[in-house]
Amino acid sequence: MALAFSARRAWTGRPPLPPRVTGGTLLHIVITGLVHHVLLANAAAAFSMTGSASGAHAVADRLLHTVTPIATALDWLLLTHPGGLRPREAARWLLYPLAYLLFALTRGAPLTPGAPARYPYPFLDVDSHGYGGALGKAAMPGLAFFGPALTIVAPDRIRPYLRGPKTGFRLRARVG
Repeated sequence: MALAFSARRAWTGRPPLPPRVTGGTLLHIVITGLVHHVLLANAAAAFSMTGSASGAHAVADRLLHTVTPIATALDWLLLTHPGGLRPREAARWLLYPLAYLLFALTRGAPLTPGAPARYPYPFLDVDSHGYGGALGKAAMPGLAFFGPALTIVAPDRIRPYLRGPKTGFRLRARVG
């Protein structure tokens, strides 16, 4: 959704989305791609789910987990004015994955044990790991997500502004 808003603003020459929105969007889609490629699609990973995608599902899977993170990074690099992020944003961005974790556990609790898709990821399966185990397994990637969050904030402070006026938008639609 943030990419659509960003593209619309770029096309109409309106000011860009705030850096905290585009940076947070970048972090969340990078997290999605990393979880998919490192934990779920990696045959060597303990929670691998390889071999499940074919045909249109495989194309959608590649678009969501590979192309979208790259497009989001380009959107952030090219359309967001640098220098607008602070380290506290990195911590705030982690509230969304935490809320998602709580939602996933709460949603799965009333469903019948063993029901398909009760929990979105195998490491959150409370039947297999218990709540303590599932929370412990979710805490490690959760803490690891702080690294990419800081990795977005740090270069934002030093990356150059490529072109255009400081108050304007990098891409402008030509009207008329």
